[in-house]
Amino acid sequence: MSGYATADRSTSPPMIAIPRVYNAAADFVDRHLAEGRGAKVAFIDDTTELTYAGLAEQVNRAGNALRGLDVRMEERVLLVLLDTVRFPAVFFGAIKIGAVPVPVNTLLTASDYDALLRDTRARVLVVSAPLFDKIAAILPGQPFLEHVILDGPAAGGALALDAILAAASPALEAAPTCADDFAFWLYTSGSTGQLKGAVHRQSDLVYTAEYYGTSVLGIREDDVVFSAAKLFFAYGLGNSITFPLRVGATALLMGERPTPAAVRRRLVEKRPTIFYGVPTLYASLLAEPGELASSALRVCTSAGEALPKDVGDRFVARTGVDILDGIGSTEMLHIFLSNRPGDVRYGTTGKPVPGYEVAIRDEHGHAVAPGGVGDLWVSGPSAAALYWNKREQSHATFHGRWTRTGDHYLCDAEGRYVYQGRSDDMLKVGGIYVSPFEVETALVAHPDVLEAAVVGHADENGLIKPRAIVVLAEGALASDALIEALKVHVKATLAPYKYPRWIEIVADLPKTATGKIQRFKLRKP
Repeated sequence: MSGYATADRSTSPPMIAIPRVYNAAADFVDRHLAEGRGAKVAFIDDTTELTYAGLAEQVNRAGNALRGLDVRMEERVLLVLLDTVRFPAVFFGAIKIGAVPVPVNTLLTASDYDALLRDTRARVLVVSAPLFDKIAAILPGQPFLEHVILDGPAAGGALALDAILAAASPALEAAPTCADDFAFWLYTSGSTGQLKGAVHRQSDLVYTAEYYGTSVLGIREDDVVFSAAKLFFAYGLGNSITFPLRVGATALLMGERPTPAAVRRRLVEKRPTIFYGVPTLYASLLAEPGELASSALRVCTSAGEALPKDVGDRFVARTGVDILDGIGSTEMLHIFLSNRPGDVRYGTTGKPVPGYEVAIRDEHGHAVAPGGVGDLWVSGPSAAALYWNKREQSHATFHGRWTRTGDHYLCDAEGRYVYQGRSDDMLKVGGIYVSPFEVETALVAHPDVLEAAVVGHADENGLIKPRAIVVLAEGALASDALIEALKVHVKATLAPYKYPRWIEIVADLPKTATGKIQRFKLRKP
């Protein structure tokens, strides 16, 4: 029988004991029945409420349904699911039988899904009905796929999820998985344009839930949480599933895209106590007049990209609620460097999360001098084991107990870490490194700028200089005069050599589904 993970929260970090025979589904779902939480609401989506008892039953039915399709331990199940109560049911149903769910981005192309089905070799695909048309065309040629399950009415030869759940048994004993068994994969969000499957273990979820969820965020059983980041993303998976399920809280799920209007409506009407966003969304929320959230909100978080100081200052001035800016990654599963409640310094990413170590190293892996800029490396128990079938990239990222993040940072005199940009985004201007993020922060501090991205571009002499791509705030008008004013503004804010020599005004910036700007799409040959 699978045991539960226990945590002594009187220590920092909490002392976590995970038995060798351990199944994450049993721990995050079944445990609540034993602790008398069955009648409490676990999830609320756009149409349905699901109690902890209802969740446990749905997980068991999903596991039995997959087993009925001959899904075996360690075999992958691809999930292309919107954020509804079906997601945690199928995700943990697969884990409970020892299979490996692989939730993926719901905004990809048909060719992306073709590649993912081949890479995972999934024999079963579970897909939300609104997404089926985009995938249907690539299904007949799949060499490994045997069954398609549709969360919606049966169509195109697919099985209906409702029907197979109803026919499955509500009783299921967890598979005797070990804490180090592979439990699920998450694909990197593609800010560099390349998808890589990060393979995570059964025990990884509990470490992030305890070290960040309880120790930093302070999530409680009486919290109602809402995440704009979707469940297929590591940030969203922790925010809306594992953190609330660890303590018995309630999560709001939103199937539609997280537009500012949709997010604002839920913040005001549904009264969450914890909100998880990304910098772009916070900036967009601030650009609109009116109420941002109800008085129930007590803490917000931000990840995906560094939060500009100006955005943080304006948000807390308007709402009275701090944003805890942090950095995490798909490889580390969630945030490992963060500001703390009562200890926020906007413009920094704070300090290491309890249970994690960070270091700043040069391109050769050696420590940089105090105050110097270098690559951020992190060590912690939730690190992925590898990238699936990508040995070279695995060796470049995972170094023993250390993971190279690909982010450039410096550590200030107070021990707070300050983001300088992605390692492959750093610019060398006149022999001096320039952080694109620093220039972007200066630009978005101008009242006429909503968003900005900075990339390198060669001048007439072949020398690299900063080039800015800017989205204007509502009401601002593009003009040559405004472009010159923005250059003057940056020169007055930063060292003059850092100002963007070219500024292009666009309607929007290319982003991943998690809100990260895809700078590689902005670079000109």
